[in-house]
Amino acid sequence: MIIVDTALAKRQAEGNPIRVGMIGAGFQASGIGLQIMTATPGMRLCAIANRHPDAAVNIFRQAGQEARHCDTQAELEAGISSGYPVVTEDAVALARAEGLDAIIEVTGSIEFAVHAVLAALESGKHVIQMNAELDGTIGPLLKARADAAGVIYTFADGDQPGVQMNLYRFVTGLGVTPVLCGNIKGLHDPYRNPATQEAFARRWGQKPAMVASFADGTKISFEQAIVANGTGMGIARRGMLGPDFSGGNPGAPLVPIEETVSSFEPYLDPDGAGLVDYVVGARPGPGVFVLGAIDHPRKRHYLELYKLGKGPYYCFSTPYHLCHFEVPTSVARAVLFNDPVLTPRAGPRVGVIAVAKKALSAGETITDFGGFEVYGVAEEMDVVRGENLLPVGLALGCRVSRPIEKDTPLTFADVTAPEGRLIDTLYAEQERLFA
Repeated sequence: MIIVDTALAKRQAEGNPIRVGMIGAGFQASGIGLQIMTATPGMRLCAIANRHPDAAVNIFRQAGQEARHCDTQAELEAGISSGYPVVTEDAVALARAEGLDAIIEVTGSIEFAVHAVLAALESGKHVIQMNAELDGTIGPLLKARADAAGVIYTFADGDQPGVQMNLYRFVTGLGVTPVLCGNIKGLHDPYRNPATQEAFARRWGQKPAMVASFADGTKISFEQAIVANGTGMGIARRGMLGPDFSGGNPGAPLVPIEETVSSFEPYLDPDGAGLVDYVVGARPGPGVFVLGAIDHPRKRHYLELYKLGKGPYYCFSTPYHLCHFEVPTSVARAVLFNDPVLTPRAGPRVGVIAVAKKALSAGETITDFGGFEVYGVAEEMDVVRGENLLPVGLALGCRVSRPIEKDTPLTFADVTAPEGRLIDTLYAEQERLFA
C-alpha cells in the first residue's frame, strides 16, 4: 500500500491517471466508484456498464459528476478520450473500448460477466474482480487467457480471499511456512434462503439471495476455493472443517482465533501443501488468519518473545476486510506493478459443488446462489471429476431432471442445462486444459 500510494501520487502529478471501467453498479460497485472518485488520486473512473443504466448514473452522482449515456463502443471511446464520465448497458462494448487500462468486474453473475471479462482480456486490459463465483468456476482458464494476452487477471484486495493472500505472502516473507489459510465468519447455516435473510438484506440495501449465499456456505466455499487455487492448498474434507464456536448464535461471545487452532491441528502437515478452511464465532471477525510453522529453534525463540506463543503453529491474523475501500489498490498493483492480489497458480485444485438445500422435484429450476434450491460446498477437484459432480457455478438456470433428496450432491446427470451458454463451453475447455 505504501509503495502503491506513492506511485499513484506520481501518476496524479503527471496528469496521467489510471483509467478504469467498471462492470456492475450494485452495492459493492457503488462503494468502489465512490472510493475511486473521492479518495484515489492518480486513478479515474471513466465508464460504468450496467443492465440498468440509472444505477450507473447514480454512482457518478455520489461524487457530483453527471454521466452521459452511450449506446456504442465509439461513443464510449469518445467519452473516455474527452474525460467526461459515460455509462452504457453494453458491458462487452465497454470491455473492448480503447482508452481504458483496467476493468473492475463486480456483478456477481456468471454468464453475463464472463462475456465482458473475456472481451476485456482479449482487448489487452487488466481485469480486477470481486466475483468469487466466476473465479471459483473458471478462474484458471481466465488466468490462462490473461497470460496469453500479456495482462493481469486477479481477484481484488479488500474481500477476504485477497486479504488472506496478502497475509499468506507476508507470513511467507517472514520465513514461516503457511499451513492453513482461514476465513472468519459469524454464521453458517446451509438452509438459509432469500426469505430468511430478507429483513437483513433490506436493512443494508442488498439482495436477499446474495445475503443468503453468505449464510448458507456458498460464498465461503467459493472464497476458500479461490484461495486454494491461488496457493496450491487443499481442503481437509468435503465442505472443509469449519469449527463453529457460536453454537448457532451469531450474537454469542467470540473466542480468540488462537483458541481455535487445536481444531485444525490433527489435519495440519508442515511438509504438505497446506489447507484452506474457516471458523465461525471467533475474533477478530470478520477478518482472516494464517497458521504457520517454522522449525528453526532460534526463530521459534524469537516468535515466542514477540508474543506469538511456543508453537508448533503460529497464528497471524488481519482483523478486518474493507471490501470496496481496498479495491482501487488492487487496480494500481495490476496496472503499475503487474502484481496480482490473488490469481490461480495453475489448474483448479478445489471446486464448489451444488448440494440440494431441500428435496428437489423433477422440473424445478435452480435460480440463484443463495436461493431456495441448492447451496455450494467446497470439494477437491479430483473428487468432483471422479464423481461427475455439478459445479454450483454451472447449476444456475439448470432444470432438475429427477427427484433429489435433501443434502445430496447433484451430478451433471441430475440436471438439464440451458442451451448455448458460454460458461459451459469454457468450463469444458478448462477441463481439457487442466484435468
